[in-house]
Amino acid sequence: MTALTERSYGRSGDGPRRGPRRGPRRGPRRGPWSGGGLVLLLPALVPVLVFSVGPLVYGILLAFTDARSGRNAETSFVGLENFAELLSDGDFWESFRIGMIWGLSVTVLQFLASLGLALLLNQDLRLRGVARVLAVVPWAMPPVVVGLMWRLVYHPDAGLLNGLFGSDVDWLHDFSLALPAVIVVGVWTGMPQTTVVLLAGLQSVPRELYEAVSVDGAGAWRRFWNVTLPQLRPVVVAITSLDFVWNINQFSLVYVLTQGGPGGRTRLPMLFAYEEGFRYGFFGYAATLGVAITIVVLAVLGLYLWRQAREGD
Repeated sequence: MTALTERSYGRSGDGPRRGPRRGPRRGPRRGPWSGGGLVLLLPALVPVLVFSVGPLVYGILLAFTDARSGRNAETSFVGLENFAELLSDGDFWESFRIGMIWGLSVTVLQFLASLGLALLLNQDLRLRGVARVLAVVPWAMPPVVVGLMWRLVYHPDAGLLNGLFGSDVDWLHDFSLALPAVIVVGVWTGMPQTTVVLLAGLQSVPRELYEAVSVDGAGAWRRFWNVTLPQLRPVVVAITSLDFVWNINQFSLVYVLTQGGPGGRTRLPMLFAYEEGFRYGFFGYAATLGVAITIVVLAVLGLYLWRQAREGD
């Protein structure tokens, strides 16, 4: 009886002894690409494949052909002939030089101006919310509208700029002033998104760091140099990299302002590719320009990120 009781109720005698719990049986884990996961991802993947990956692959394949405009034009595979021609094309290298000046200048000036504006908007100012909204207005305007507006500002006869300075300078048709004038518009257009990103980075900096260096007697410049900039480094690397890619691929804004003139002084690489493809009908050569510019941009961007990573380590 004693053995039966111990087996039934346990040695403590406070109830029947239970065996180990066993949960419901589970099958093997499935990844996001199996079964229902893939079906759920299809609505998002199909537009990306159709409108992004598809044209990209087609453009790369087109760069190795002699495709031209025309109803009965025949297309044949030419291998690397387009790339060889590109390397000896002086017009391309001139547009590439102008594009690098444009991309680097706009990116650097955008960053400096946006950093100053972000530091200002991060202060406890009156109507700070209204100021932040107004700072984003250029970002919300389409590039075509921005280009038309600045053409009126730069107008030699009735422009706002000449009215302020009492001059009659033709800013967009002067060989020495056209590119700087267009760079100013590019900086004004790209400042909002850079300012928003930098402002978000500033607000994420812990206040304890500023309090700690203030106790040591650090002034405003030392707080900025020793706390703000190091904390913003990842944000700065990310936004300047994206800005450079966006700027070097700019087309619509410069096209509306100058259409690449005067005399090709503002003909960016994308404008040169547009002219080769849609003005002269050399689709294969225009695709080669796009592939070459993409490779160069990725190489420059990769070198920049590699140096930033080394400095961070």
